[in-house]
Amino acid sequence: MIRIRISAHDAHYAGGLVDGAKMLQLFGDVATELLIQHDGDEGLFVAYDNVEFLAPVYAGDYIEADGEIISVGNTSRKMIFTAKKVIAPAPERGPTAAKILTEPVLVCRASGTCVVPKERQNG
Repeated sequence: MIRIRISAHDAHYAGGLVDGAKMLQLFGDVATELLIQHDGDEGLFVAYDNVEFLAPVYAGDYIEADGEIISVGNTSRKMIFTAKKVIAPAPERGPTAAKILTEPVLVCRASGTCVVPKERQNG
């Protein structure tokens, strides 16, 4: 699991809205860590087979992204990912105010496949 604050630099659209590709970037980072933990190698992300953008993400939001290896092949690793908003700006309380969400908001989920060179599998 990784947690990051979405910066104003990440905003791509009016109103501070962030491009969905930012969530895929986070999933790539999660996949890299999972592969290092599992195989001792960063491997290579080769395909998403499903991506769902479920809620908007804005500059100032805190996002937790996590993933899990759900299937291990000879050289492939099937993974699932989720991204949840856990903190959001609270501009009504002031320009730097934020609120911790009592219930995280699922903003994106995806599944995909990574590959690891056969000679580098399992450490």
